[in-house]
Amino acid sequence: MSKIVVGLSGGVDSSVAAATLHHQGHDVIGLTLWLMKGKGQCCSEGMVDAAQLCEELGVPHHIVDSRETFQSNIVDYLVAGYAAGITPLPCSQCNRSVKFGPMLHYARTELGAAAIATGHYARVQFNPDTQRHELLRAIDRNKDQSYFLYDLTQEMLASLHFPLGEQTKAETRRLASELGLHTATKPESQDLCLVEQHGSMGSFLDKYLAPKPGDIVDTQGRVLGRHTGIHHYTIGQRKGLGIAAAHPLYVVALDVGRNQVIVGDRASVNYPDCTAHRVNWVSIVAPSEPLRATVQIRYRSAAVAATIWPLAEVASMSSAGARVKVVFDEPQFGVTPGQAAVWYDGDRVLGGGIIEPLPVQHRLAAALAQTSRAEE
Repeated sequence: MSKIVVGLSGGVDSSVAAATLHHQGHDVIGLTLWLMKGKGQCCSEGMVDAAQLCEELGVPHHIVDSRETFQSNIVDYLVAGYAAGITPLPCSQCNRSVKFGPMLHYARTELGAAAIATGHYARVQFNPDTQRHELLRAIDRNKDQSYFLYDLTQEMLASLHFPLGEQTKAETRRLASELGLHTATKPESQDLCLVEQHGSMGSFLDKYLAPKPGDIVDTQGRVLGRHTGIHHYTIGQRKGLGIAAAHPLYVVALDVGRNQVIVGDRASVNYPDCTAHRVNWVSIVAPSEPLRATVQIRYRSAAVAATIWPLAEVASMSSAGARVKVVFDEPQFGVTPGQAAVWYDGDRVLGGGIIEPLPVQHRLAAALAQTSRAEE
């Protein structure tokens, strides 16, 4: 059997992934990335649990200090994004630039292993007709994590194993108990590692961004209340606005220049399309023609029918990478800049990219247009 380096967070999923491969006869080596200090599955508690698991299995355990990489690629990225009025998605960026890429490099150069594995719920298969490795949803749709993995490269997928992709979370728990793993009853992480460490995203951001009070206004510019900083708000947000109104209000736009949070009715937060940049085509090569697919615009949202239009590259926007326009069959609520749009063909991940921000005036024009249609 082959030598496989398994990424261990200290949770039940990665524990079962390692134990499964070990019991299949693979030469397993545990690897934990030290991402930040404090509590959380990625930190001190997780490292202790990962080390204990490797001791139980009788396999080596390595810890790699990745704190500087995590700080520059994730923490700084998040802070800059929220300060600019967008809501970044750290997980897909972390998977590519902090976890899978560095893990594969370390496995090859330091441990002499050609393959890595994690406890993610997703699947990889090789298509002999296209000669490409395809990323697929997990069997357990409630736990499927393919949305966060759209940015992985063909090189990464070729060396990657997801032992849990063909089973449910309940089966994972059962296997952990049957194998006598000490993580079998460990509670599941419910939030981002940064949120777990700081209590909330707002608390985390407050460590880096000073309060900057401003006005909450409606789409006509009328002042309705005050806010303590636009980084506390996101497109589509309803709760926590702190203003009273005759009907529910939602965040329509964040105007960084005027330091305003702009709110409107629900119809004003429906969008017929969006553009995405930094596009990565996963299971297929980049198409030159429009493509029909189903699209997810957030992790827990349903995939909806849409057409993906590849956009011609513009030299001045080369830093944005490949770009597409996503036109939904039906307008979608709360399309949020900084989050990922990921498109599928059934269970197969075709590609994905980061939703681009619209200029505030364009957002307001779109909001007014949607409100007018709703009133007709």
